[in-house]
Amino acid sequence: MRVITRIRTLSLAEADLYDGYLFYERKEPGVGAYFFDSLSSDVESLRLYAGIHRRVLGYHRMLATRFPFGIYYDIEGEEARVWRVLDCRKNPRWIKEQLKWR
Repeated sequence: MRVITRIRTLSLAEADLYDGYLFYERKEPGVGAYFFDSLSSDVESLRLYAGIHRRVLGYHRMLATRFPFGIYYDIEGEEARVWRVLDCRKNPRWIKEQLKWR
């Protein structure tokens, strides 16, 4: 069993989370905070579940629990690195383009 002692959310993933927060907050006040808390909890679950998710375009992809988002990460040693948090409703070509830049 792999032990993950650290989760690092990289700057692009942080920007993705912020964009998602703004999108949902504009729809309904308070939903943005719920989105952020929910996705943060999903990311934190990587301490237990990192590496079990299917690989997509060179990354492990964990689907968020409550929102239609994919959390794209890789593992290096005991660290899970979250590269992107992308809306799964987007065009697959757009998602592929977003994941090209590592």
